[in-house]
Amino acid sequence: MSIIEIAGGIVLLLSTVLIIILCLMQDQKQDQNMTSAITGGSYDSAYSKNEGNTKEAILKKWTKWLAIIFFIVTLVITILPVYLSSTPEG
Repeated sequence: MSIIEIAGGIVLLLSTVLIIILCLMQDQKQDQNMTSAITGGSYDSAYSKNEGNTKEAILKKWTKWLAIIFFIVTLVITILPVYLSSTPEG
């Protein structure tokens, strides 16, 4: 194993654990359905209008960036050793 594969594996493990933690920290999104129409439940509050500044928005942003990092590192670890190997496979 090369240093790139080891470093990539460490980054993959860290990003995977962080994605799991961030997903567990986020609140479940409840759909507005007929029950909320009957009971008067509404999501139009001052809290929902400031979504960009909330803890939920920050968690979503970090989850998105960690997922992008995860996929890029996965591709690099998968593709790069093929180009760096000097012996043909066979």
